Amino acid sequence: MASIQYYGTGRRKSSVARVRLIPGKGDITINSRTIDDYFGLETLKVIVKQPFAATGTEGKFDVIVKVQGGGFTGQAGAIRHGISRALLKVDEEGYRLVLKKAGYLTRDPRMKERKKYGLKAARRAPQFSKR
Repeated sequence: MASIQYYGTGRRKSSVARVRLIPGKGDITINSRTIDDYFGLETLKVIVKQPFAATGTEGKFDVIVKVQGGGFTGQAGAIRHGISRALLKVDEEGYRLVLKKAGYLTRDPRMKERKKYGLKAARRAPQFSKR
């Protein structure tokens, strides 16, 4: 194992990502699979790599992620949040302003709205008929 490691935890919806940054050549491993195997959509891969693009650290760190809960989009957002938090441990004053301005350090508080009684879903009402 490498001696220098930076940790960060990211959350989005019901997904939780535990991220480790290790100085390396830019490999991203998610749940023991490569990013290409784990995420089929190209947009999700871009979301995961956004903190590195913002700070100019592409290819400088290997990323090892354990993520659980939620769907693919929520997991990608959680990984982005975790990578951003881990990058802060690398260089606090250098990266904080850039990541904060891009909105990668803010935990997205949006959650699924609960279903209410008398309705079919959170806001979906039963079909109405006059007769």
